[in-house]
Amino acid sequence: MSKYYVNKNVQSNGDHEVHKAGCSYLPYPENRIYLGEFLTCRSAVTKARTYYPQSNGCYYCSNECHTG
Repeated sequence: MSKYYVNKNVQSNGDHEVHKAGCSYLPYPENRIYLGEFLTCRSAVTKARTYYPQSNGCYYCSNECHTG
């Protein structure tokens, strides 16, 4: 299982990106919300959508959940 976070800052396309712990693009602690530990990024993105309906996986660390 991996720890996941959602970025509080919105991207230019309106997405809030979901990152796995250790990602090079993980936001600073004050700019992220800890989502919990999940087996897959899909579960983490689902949880992130309870905070931000337009959430998406990070292209680099959660690519299988990144929709572009």
